[in-house]
Amino acid sequence: MKPPVFQYHDPRTLREALELLRSYGGEAKVLAGGQSLVPLLNLRLVRPKALVDINRIGELDYIEEEDGWVRIGAVARQRTAERSDLVRSRVPLLAQALRWVGHPPIRNRGTVCGSLAHADPAAELGAVAAALDARFVIQNLDHQRVVGPEAFFVTYLTTCLEPDEILVEVRFPTSRPGWSWAFEEVSVRHGDYALAAVAAGVRLEDGRVVDARLAYAGMGPVPVRLQEAEAALLAASSFEGGLKAAAEEAMGRLQPDGDLHASSEFRRHLAAALTRRALRRAYAAMGGVR
Repeated sequence: MKPPVFQYHDPRTLREALELLRSYGGEAKVLAGGQSLVPLLNLRLVRPKALVDINRIGELDYIEEEDGWVRIGAVARQRTAERSDLVRSRVPLLAQALRWVGHPPIRNRGTVCGSLAHADPAAELGAVAAALDARFVIQNLDHQRVVGPEAFFVTYLTTCLEPDEILVEVRFPTSRPGWSWAFEEVSVRHGDYALAAVAAGVRLEDGRVVDARLAYAGMGPVPVRLQEAEAALLAASSFEGGLKAAAEEAMGRLQPDGDLHASSEFRRHLAAALTRRALRRAYAAMGGVR
């Protein structure tokens, strides 16, 4: 397969990249890791007039903590984040989920922001962003705006990014005391996109769950945070009862599409089983019983 003809640009500053995007009037694509874009080009599913390669923009390559957030720039690699002591200690859910993303060669090139901007609902990082209520920093030549997951993810492979905008940074809140996190996934083969995946978190006080987060990948056109399942867990009189209630909410409320890999019903069964598994693991990590 060969990609269609396109102009290639290699800007060295963010402003230069934004000027190029605006000059092409929506006919240019941003190239970061390229793990999603290059296959689409080779299959000729996208035909941009130009690629704007942001890889040499040093100001976008960082992972740092500031004011209760871990900030990840647009060209920071997934493998760098996966191995980062800062990410492991301050955003442990992200560190866990990154191990499920493709294979090491993919993570060596792929970027955290690039995966999120691609917006495949079966991708792991969208579920992490939904569970943690991440913030997406979006910029064009005129202004910068910050949105949450509900505004950022629109539908399959579609975000709120305008043609002249770049997702320059994603911000994950640092984990607070008492919280424990777990990520679970089922795929056809290791490294494939998820048939179903869940990002789960619980906060314990005196051995009792007092807060929870549950978000899913592979369950519809966008990552899904299921607050009804969270509420069911918290309302139960015991943790085991809460597991059952949360899984039943997931089974009843999630409405994934079926495809050649799995039916909608099978995906819902997976979501329920993974809900129980992830919550039990997160609970056990805080000293609870399995």
